[in-house]
Amino acid sequence: MRLWRWQALDDDGQLYYGVMIARHRREALAHLNERLLCPIQLRSVASPGRRCWHPQQKIHFLRQLAALLQAGIALEQGCRLIAQLHELDGWRALLTQIAEQLAAGKTLSDILAHWSGLFPPLFIALLRTGEQTGQLAECCERLADQQAQLYQLRQKTLRALRYPLFTLAVALLVCAGLVGFVLPEFAAIYQSFSAPLPALTQGVINLSAWLVRYGPILVVAIAALLLCWRWLRRYERWQDKEQRMLMRLPLIAPLLRGQRLSQIHTTLALTQRSGLPLMQGLEAAGLALTSHWWQSQLQRVRQRVTDGSPFSQALAQEPIFTPLCVQLVRTGEESGTLDLMLEKLAQWHTEKTRELAEGLSSALEPIVMVIMGVLIGTLVIAMYLPVFRLGEAFGMG
Repeated sequence: MRLWRWQALDDDGQLYYGVMIARHRREALAHLNERLLCPIQLRSVASPGRRCWHPQQKIHFLRQLAALLQAGIALEQGCRLIAQLHELDGWRALLTQIAEQLAAGKTLSDILAHWSGLFPPLFIALLRTGEQTGQLAECCERLADQQAQLYQLRQKTLRALRYPLFTLAVALLVCAGLVGFVLPEFAAIYQSFSAPLPALTQGVINLSAWLVRYGPILVVAIAALLLCWRWLRRYERWQDKEQRMLMRLPLIAPLLRGQRLSQIHTTLALTQRSGLPLMQGLEAAGLALTSHWWQSQLQRVRQRVTDGSPFSQALAQEPIFTPLCVQLVRTGEESGTLDLMLEKLAQWHTEKTRELAEGLSSALEPIVMVIMGVLIGTLVIAMYLPVFRLGEAFGMG
């Protein structure tokens, strides 16, 4: 999507100008034609970056819209106010277009459905429910809370992995510098005195020579593997294999499972509280997931519920759902408090995943330190071991 600056004339010859957001020129021209304007200038400005459509920006939009609706401000006027105060050009243009379409009689859910790349199906389903029940402000607030919880959980997981991986990458770069630039100088000194190198030092130098000789080929091979992996990820069968492999890793699997279950139960609790039927909630939860493998798990659950099985029994037949999930869902079905039980499950999995993320970070740090110690310690010994025999080398010279 790109930003477009335009100037146009109406039937009376009055000049209008502004900024809009559209995927291509034809869409921008169609939008001007809908307003009965004759374009005289249409120029592409820029493409809004990833910062513009960051999840936090959507959360802020939902919270601001909910606050304005609760204050009694009309939906169209609320979108215009948010657009005027927004700091990003992309959102200003988008919200202005949304306000114009609201003024033309369209509903907010239908308008956002046109921007499916920005707003997932869960947004549209809940906002449509809020429009039908007259609780749009409450649905916006709940949706903002749900998105904020999922975003914080995802960031917590990434932070748990980021620091150990960054530390390990720095250690590998330091080792590569020592092997590539420092150790060959020691080899040159010993060669000048015709003194044999210690076995450890000679082995590291041989490794350095091999890396210098075949390094470009190795880099090309790694790049080719990455490109091949990205190409294979377009296929759902490869994505399923990748997910199954991740679910077998001892440290990653519990974290990934908890994060996905938290997202599923949070979405189901939100849809139940908003008045959506269970089948629509399961569909929305599946569409909110990014992994085809997890979507297929929910699809099987949905099919069993369609065939007449109780929700708890359908969950019990899928191994990804824990016994706690099955038990609390069965309790909610029997007591008529399914939305409350789903909310409890969402909270439990969220807290459990946070604890796992903190535990993963604590478990990875000593592993990374051991790896760094072995690598750097081996290189230091390989560097200083010849120094201890330098006197013998000078004697032989």
